Amino acid sequence: MTPATLRERLIVGLDVPTLKDAETVVRDLEGVVTFYKIGYQLAFAGGLDFARELASGGARVFLDMKLLDIDNTVAKGVENVARMGVSMLTLHAYPKAMRSAVEAARGSELCLLGVTVLTSMDEQDLIDAGYQYDPRSLVLRRAEQARQAGMGGIVCSAEEASAVRTVVGPDLAVVTPGIRLAGGESGDQKRVTTPAQAIRNGSSHLVVSRPIVASVDRRAAAQAILADMEQA
Repeated sequence: MTPATLRERLIVGLDVPTLKDAETVVRDLEGVVTFYKIGYQLAFAGGLDFARELASGGARVFLDMKLLDIDNTVAKGVENVARMGVSMLTLHAYPKAMRSAVEAARGSELCLLGVTVLTSMDEQDLIDAGYQYDPRSLVLRRAEQARQAGMGGIVCSAEEASAVRTVVGPDLAVVTPGIRLAGGESGDQKRVTTPAQAIRNGSSHLVVSRPIVASVDRRAAAQAILADMEQA
């Protein structure tokens, strides 16, 4: 992979409390990172307008909203997101929601991603939530449903990326959070993988937040992630 290709596959999560913090992170990573994730924390602090600003400035934006609602509500939300210029949007991988979203996004360049099982959840968490599947089985079931619905990709742990890739084929995006360099702190993630192993497992994009955003030298941290990816 060329350096340019690597940068396109690294998504930095702007998991910070304020727009000022987000702007600082983007400024610190200028020239190294071109793809950013905006989730709930920043979205509710003006992050949606910031997403439009980043997209209009040439950056790629992954809007991590994990939508789930009745079909019409999901569809109307996706229609508006498609007009924002962002590149990716997540929704929970429930079949009806995915089918509604795919139809709403038709004709746009928005890549819809189905969230399978959160990387903060393990088997006991799923049991507590009432699921009868272990994480791997549920991930693969939802990956197949996402493929059938016509989604653009899947969000899953890099531990499951190889198995997911066999289900969804070579063309769909497989986006993996829970990425840590060897020896790094796992934080609230329970299923983590190194950047190089994630790429070997079939991940198309890696989402990295805390190891870069919380670093005293963000550029060096991002470059270390990219260097590890290159080993794959």
